Formats: sequence, structure tokens, C-alpha cells
Amino acid sequence: MILEVDEYLELCPFPCSCCDWLANICRRKKEHKARTVWLGCPEKCEEKYPRNAIKNQKYNFFTFVPGVLYQQFKFFLNLYFLVVSCSQFVPELKIGYLYTYWAPLGFVMAVTIVREALDEFRRYQRDEEMNSQLYSKLTIRGESIFLTTPYSSCFVRTDQLDGETDWKLRVAVCCTQRLPALGDLFAISAHVYAQKPQMDIHSFEGTFTREDSDPSIHESLGTENALWASTVVASGTVIGVVIYTGKETRSVMNTSNPKNKVGLLDLELNRLTKALFFALVVLSVVMVALQGFIGPWYRYLFRFILLFSYIIPISLRVNLDMGKAAYGWMIMRDDNIPGTVVRTSTIPEELGRIVYLLTDKTGTLTKNEMVFKRLHLGTVSYGTDTMDEIQNHIIGSYAQPPPPPPEYYSTSAPKVRKSVHSRIHEAVKAIALCHNVTPVYESRAGVNGETEYAEADQDFSDENRTYQASSPDEVALVQWTQSVGLTLVSRDLSSMQLKTPGGQILPFIILQVFPFTSESKRMGIIVRDDSSGEITFYMKGADVAMSSIVQYNDWLEEECGNMAREGLRTLVVAKKSLTEEQYQDFENRYNQAKLSVHDRSLKVAAVVESLEREMELLCLTGVEDQLQADVRPTLEMLRNAGIKIWMLTGDKLETATCIAKSSHLVSRNQDVHIFRPVTNRGEAHLELNAFRRKHDCTLVISGDSLEVCLKYYEHEFVELACQCPAVVCCRCSPTQKAQIVKLLQQHTGKRTCAIGDGGNDVSMIQAADCGIGIVGKEGKQASLAADFSITQFKHIGRLLMVHGRNSYKRSAALGQFVIHRGLIISTMQAVFSSVFYFASVPLYQGFLMVGYATIYTMFPVFSLVLDQDVKPETAILYPELYKDLTKGRSLSFKTFLIWVLISVYQGGILMYGGLLLFESEFVHVVAISFTALIFTELLMVALTVRTWHWLMVVAEFLSLGCYVASLAFLNEYFDVTFIITVTFLWKVSAITLVSCLPLYILKYLKRKFSPPSYSKLTS
Repeated sequence: MILEVDEYLELCPFPCSCCDWLANICRRKKEHKARTVWLGCPEKCEEKYPRNAIKNQKYNFFTFVPGVLYQQFKFFLNLYFLVVSCSQFVPELKIGYLYTYWAPLGFVMAVTIVREALDEFRRYQRDEEMNSQLYSKLTIRGESIFLTTPYSSCFVRTDQLDGETDWKLRVAVCCTQRLPALGDLFAISAHVYAQKPQMDIHSFEGTFTREDSDPSIHESLGTENALWASTVVASGTVIGVVIYTGKETRSVMNTSNPKNKVGLLDLELNRLTKALFFALVVLSVVMVALQGFIGPWYRYLFRFILLFSYIIPISLRVNLDMGKAAYGWMIMRDDNIPGTVVRTSTIPEELGRIVYLLTDKTGTLTKNEMVFKRLHLGTVSYGTDTMDEIQNHIIGSYAQPPPPPPEYYSTSAPKVRKSVHSRIHEAVKAIALCHNVTPVYESRAGVNGETEYAEADQDFSDENRTYQASSPDEVALVQWTQSVGLTLVSRDLSSMQLKTPGGQILPFIILQVFPFTSESKRMGIIVRDDSSGEITFYMKGADVAMSSIVQYNDWLEEECGNMAREGLRTLVVAKKSLTEEQYQDFENRYNQAKLSVHDRSLKVAAVVESLEREMELLCLTGVEDQLQADVRPTLEMLRNAGIKIWMLTGDKLETATCIAKSSHLVSRNQDVHIFRPVTNRGEAHLELNAFRRKHDCTLVISGDSLEVCLKYYEHEFVELACQCPAVVCCRCSPTQKAQIVKLLQQHTGKRTCAIGDGGNDVSMIQAADCGIGIVGKEGKQASLAADFSITQFKHIGRLLMVHGRNSYKRSAALGQFVIHRGLIISTMQAVFSSVFYFASVPLYQGFLMVGYATIYTMFPVFSLVLDQDVKPETAILYPELYKDLTKGRSLSFKTFLIWVLISVYQGGILMYGGLLLFESEFVHVVAISFTALIFTELLMVALTVRTWHWLMVVAEFLSLGCYVASLAFLNEYFDVTFIITVTFLWKVSAITLVSCLPLYILKYLKRKFSPPSYSKLTS
């Protein structure tokens, strides 16, 4: 725990070499080294593998008690009472009984230790449950080198690592993939040399060496040969050799250690207790000064400090801790947010102070399920409700004999306006052919659980087919063509086959494939129809890249804008027919360019671009990444509550921008400023100046540009970004997400909340003041590491607007009331001492003091955790009420001073009234003032309550009954014959009335002439 060591060094009053030695010991970590892993020979391995397990625990068996005590005594309040309690062992300073000090402190520490033990045990149980879980979704648990598979390659999804939803291609090591049988893999003598473990998920260096061949085979390894932990294999069976496990995996190395979070309310109360301690010392010095500093005045000074120690009530922490436990219980029992779990019970009030919400995209805002929504042909558009028309056209196209193939092609042939029927057929055919999707057929064997593969030309059944591709958009397009009748049934490196609605197989030969790149923003393919010999060049891509390639049209730009405003991801599809001579000429130039030594990529691109001219525009497609339930209204609610939302995702810029629009993270009347890529200080300066001139716009920036800006202009960038209503950061690594959270905390001082569902969100969740994890499809890593776990994003609205708001307002009222309870009795002690010649003699002793802090007033005061100013439905309907909480007005120096004045007034009235009305014996003063004190506290609870709960009424009468019943057993402190007289009753009633009635009148006048914001909603 590096953070804890640093805190110790800051607090240590005598820093020395021993502190440095302790810090170095605690910080020491095992140095990572490169390793050699032998196949089938674990005894040859030089390095031992770390335990391959998830660990979210904060302590171990030996550090639990010291760690919890350290965390508690960091608070000035607890440290103060520890010193006060220890002072009672000094005879000259002893006041009353030891148990009146040690019993409350012990109770507070016991409650805290039990609560932390329960939280830690739950974390241990969850970790054990996850570590013993059997995975059925082909999740990789240890980082491995890909050795063999039936298809020589596979697709993996890395969204739990980097947030990217695209499928990534992984290739098996060549020399192991070529082995004829699986058993040969364990018979060869080979080893893998791997670099030392590192955080970067996009790079890897290693070698594979086979020593039993002559000569030895050496094969370099890269990221394409690696299967990282927490990634998911698309389908089938892969075999690999594990090189990294446990804390050496990239998913764990990109995750920070869990920290002990302290709520803002606790920090504010800690500052108030320091102010109270200062007041306590000043009051004690004044009393000694008025005494004349006679005799051993320093002893009297310490005795006064002990007498006034109730100014800082020890019950403050235990009341707040029990309140936090009650809030957690209420959250988990709320039927409107089922499945919600409170994993950190110490910070529920943080939910009511959030200013910045940082959210992941994939799996949090979206379902990562792409659905085809729109096909636009220029003159006609088809949506989800008219797809059956397209299906009828496709059925009709293949029901009649196809037209004869053209004998020649001429670019100067006159244009003939095609029918809608023909245009639909060409568009669907182009979408079915222009992609990198591969159909996979598999069946599960029930006995051994292995996956068996069938050849694509042997079994074309739909229920047995799954599609693999590097992008979910491509899978959605191919699935859509299948739904309208044209099905991709087979594909390899050189050919693919389509199946018509009538079951006819259409074979095509793949001549060239031009893959998608972020620079070109398009992909293309040249195919030959095996039955007709026709050669066609198909291309699809972003509108910005395709608009200059396709023939002139007057609708593409407008329709792309319309679809983008709906949050659809658009692709422009085009084609170009080629003659045999044209293709041969292109192929020769293309192959020659690929053989170039200098500027090869530029020459290849130039040859391809020569073909990308005057292409025929076929259609425009719109695909939607489906949002989670009620994402739009939830984001709208959070925005109205004054919460600024930042979306941090590892996905592409275009995808992130589309989701920002479709989820209404970007309002309809807001502009989007895309921060152009920058690589140096000068470019960053120019782009920041351009951004500074924009107003009320959403910022979209990539992780690389963000890194450059933070390196040179950290303060300026954060200041400008915080003025935006929303920010979208794409291509963010897990470490960058956590860095952004920390930057907001440092530069704004506001409370941050991070929410995500993947392993790549854990660092962000743990760095935020309040971390919320969503139980995702691919695992519970984020949920387990979070402070709060929910099942759907929409639940965050009620969690913050209702439970967060109530928790903060209740704890603010509870904390100040407990302080008031200590101040009023300390004021009475001060008045008593000043009247009796500043004697350091206690007014109340023994059980009276213990009973006052426990059975006489504890239950009514604690019942304030049930209070609420508005109904939950109203808090959700008017999220603007939440905005007031971020200003901290419920607990401020203003409200604190009001409670101090109330305490001084009531304490003075109670004590002077008791002294004024007592008859002859001192016990009458004690009886009158103490009874009036109890009644005053019960009436003050009633004055503070805004909405009565039946348990509050029970607590009030139960405490009153306990006090009345205990009078018979308090012979040591009270004159029983006096307290049953009418004189006693009217004196107590008169004093209580004078202390409370003015406050009731003031509350009535305030509600009438200056009502709070919520009162209009409750009237």
C-alpha cells in the first residue's frame, strides 16, 4: 500500500532513516524479468508463475487490525478521544469513572472493526467465487502464446481490456500450426522467450524456438500471436502456452491498488471537530485566566479540557457509521433498483455530491449489439418497418432467370436509370460481398465439451452458423442480408459463397481485398462471379472518404447528416464493373507496387486510388449500436441535476461520436468540436486556441491528442474541458481513464463518480471518489472492484437522486445534531463552573453522562436517518433539487454556527434556569437541569424532522419512557421525593418551554417568509 506509506511519512513527526527504510521495504516489489517457457517441461521454467487469481481485498490477516486502527485514528476526532481516555490513567487529571471514557471509545472502535471485517469478508467471498468460477464463454484467464487451432487463426474481443468492440485477428505460431496431430505438440522440444511483463496491451516481443529440428527454427512473435487475459475467443478451440498469470497479466497491471476512500462529509466534519477543539482550548484557557492562574494552573487547564471534552462528541463517529450502514441497507432493499449491492459502506453520502460523472461506453451506455436500421437508395429509403419489401424484391430477383452477362464494358456507355427492383438487388448483393466476415460452423459435443468444426460446404444450416469479423458493424450488415434472403455461407482466402432464398449457391472468387484502415476510412474487394465471369470492384466506407470517389449525386451529404443526427453509423456502398483487360492491367501495376523497396505503401495506395474513380453509388446504410434501457432519460436527468458527463472509451472516434449523439449526451442544439490529432506542442497550442473560441459545444478528443495536451498544457486543457457540457475521450487506455479522473479531482476539487462494466474500467472506478460497477455480460471484475454495484445504467438515476441525496442530507443533519448534543451539555458545564468560582468540578457524573449519550437520546437522534424532505418520486421528477447539494449548504460553517448559537442559548437557559429555580439542595439543580435537558433534546429532534416515520415516534416515546423509568434507580444523583412533586414538573416544563419555543417560532416564520426550494413541491 504505497499511498498509506506516503501518508505515514507525512504524518510522522520525526522523519528519519528508519522511516525511509520502512518506506523502501513497503514499496519494494518483485522485479519483472523476461522469461523462457518450455512446452511440456514446466520444471525447466526459470520463473515461478504468480497465483492466477483476482484480489480486491484491502488487508490480509496480519494487517487488518493495524490497518483499520490506522485509518480510524487518522481522524482527529478519534485521536483526540484516545488521548482524553488515556489521560484518565493520570490521578491528577481523573474526572469521574474510567468507563465513562473508555466504554464509548471501545464501542466506537468495535463497531468500526466489525463493519470493516464484514466488508473485507464479503470481498474475500466474492474473490473466491470469481476465482473458482468455470468459464463457458471462452474467456482467456492467463496470457498465452497462440499455438494451434483448426482454422490457423481466430478472432478475439478485447473490450474488457481496451474498450474496443471490434474483433481482433490472432494468428497461430506457424511451426506449431503445421504439426499434423495435436499430440505432436507435446512431443517436440521447443520454448517461448517472452519479454518481461508490461502494461502496454498493443505491443509484445518474443521468439518461438524449436530445437529438435535441423537447423533450429526461430520464429518472431508479436501481438498477433498473443492471447491476453480477459479477452474472449469468438468460437472454436484454441491451444496456447501460458506465459503470464495473476498480477503479471496486462489486465491486472493496468489496474491500480484499491484505496481507502474517505467521503467529503467526513472530511468536512473532521475540519469542524478541529474548530471545536480550538474552541475547547480557548474556553479552557479563559476559565483558568478568570480563575487568576493560581496554584497549579496547568493542571486545572487540563481538567477543564477534560470537562469540556463533550464539545467534541465521541458518539459522532459511531452515529455516522451506523447511519452509513442503514443507508446501505436501504439501497440494497430498494425494489426499484434490484440487484444493487453496496460494497463500500463508508461513502454513501458521496452519491449526493457528484459533479462529474465519467462513464464507459461499451456495455455501460450501449449493449454492443449492432442492428441494421436504414437502407437509403437516393430516391427511396427503407426502415425497420419496410424490410419485408426488400425481402420480396430479393426473392423476386432470384425467382426469375438472371440477365445475360455483358459482353463488354465501356466507361462511356450512356447511363440508364435503373428500376428500384434492380437497385435493391445490386445494393444487397454488394453488402453481402464487400466485407471481411467469415462464417463458422460448429456444434458442441455433450460428452467432452470440445468444439467440432464442419466444412462450410457440408452444412449450411442457419442455427449452426456464427459470423466472425473484425467489426460488429460488418457482422450486422451480413446478418441483415441473411434476413432479407441473401446469405453468406462460406468464405476462405480465395473464394466465398452466397445462398439465395431458393437455396441456390452463388460462387464468387476473391481477387483482391483492400482492408479498412483508420487513414483511408474505407475497405474494398474485387470479386469474380464464377458463373458469369463478371468482375466487380465493391467499396464501402465513411461518407467523408467516399464522397469524392462516387459519381456526382445530390443526396448523399444530406442523408448522411440526417442519419448521423439519429445516432446511426453510416456507410456508403459503391461498385465499379471491370473488364478482364482492366483488371489485368490493375493487377500488374498493383503487384509491381508491392515489390517496391522505397515508399511501398504510397505506391500501393496510388495504384488502388487509380481504380477508385467515378464509382457507381449504390446505397447508404445506417447501423445502430443499441443503447441500454432508458439511457437517454437517465442522461437527461443527470444533466438537469447539474452533473457534467464525460464519456471515456477505448473505441474509435467515429463510434464514440455516434453514441454520444444517439444517447443524447450531445443535445440537439449543441455543436461537436472534434479535437484534431496533435503530436507536438505547437499543434496542441493552435488547436487549444481554436477550441477556446467555441462556446457551448461538446468536446471529442482522442487519447493520443489528450496525452500531448496534458504533457504541455495540462491546466489550460482541463480548464477549457470543464466548461463544456459534455466531453468524449476516445481511444483511452485504462491508465488514461484513471489519470483523467485524478486530473478532475486535482484541478476542480469536485466529487467524481466513475461507472463502467469491464476490466478496463477498474482503474477509473477505483480512482474516482465514488465508483459504480455494472454487472456485465463478460464478467464481474468492474462490479467487484466498485464501491456500488448495479445491474443497469438507468439505476444510477435513482441511486443518486434519491439515495445519494437522502444519505447526504440525513448525515449532515445527524452530524450537526450530535455536535449540538455535546455543545449544549458543555455550555451547561461552563455556566456551572463560572457560577461556582470557576471550579473544575463536573456537573454530571457517572451514569448520567453515559445515559445522556446512549439510551436517553441516542435512538431519537439516530432516527434522523429515516427523515426525508421530499418523496422519492418528487426527487426523480425534479432533479434540479440535487444541484443544491453540490454547494454543500446542508453542512457548512453557516449551518454549523447556527447550531453553535442554538446550543449556547439552550445550554445557558437550562443551566441558569436550574440555578434560578432550585430551592435548597444541589441535587435539585442536577434533577431540574438534566430532566429539562432530556426533554429539550427530544423536542429538538421533533423540530428537526421534516417527514415523520413511525419508528421516529417509537424512538421518541421509548427514550422518554426509559428516562422516566430510570428515575427510580438514580438515587445516587436525584432526590426521588422531589422529582415526583408538582413543583419539579412545572419548573422543568417552564425551562424546557423557554429553551425550545423561540426556535419553533423562528422555524415557522422562516418556512412562511423564506421557504426552502423543496417546500413548494411538498405543499
